[in-house]
Amino acid sequence: MRRIALISPLALVACAPPVPMAEDFIPDYLGVETVPLDGDLVQFNVAMTKALSEQDVRRYAECAAAQYTVDRGYGFVRHLRTNVTEEGGVWAADAVYTISPTLPDGLATVDAEVTVAACKETGIPTV
Repeated sequence: MRRIALISPLALVACAPPVPMAEDFIPDYLGVETVPLDGDLVQFNVAMTKALSEQDVRRYAECAAAQYTVDRGYGFVRHLRTNVTEEGGVWAADAVYTISPTLPDGLATVDAEVTVAACKETGIPTV
């Protein structure tokens, strides 16, 4: 004799992963630590949750660097490196930039005022 197990549709729903809600995709910016290194070198340590990709935390660091630069009366930053980690849903980055009153040499240069405006427009904190 064969036994057939009947599974309630409600039991199947209970096993399904939760459906993401809109607030699951709204980043939570946890703050910036600024560490002046030497001369025009500055390190920015940032953390956030709900990042969709590594690029989100990199952009957060860039926004912090741009605001720091504007606050010091300088116009440009040049990206040197960014290290990104993710652990337990918390994304962190430490990024190093040079700040400069004039456009520096290199490919990874950022106009600080333009970047600060874009960050504010997209809701990324700059401090």
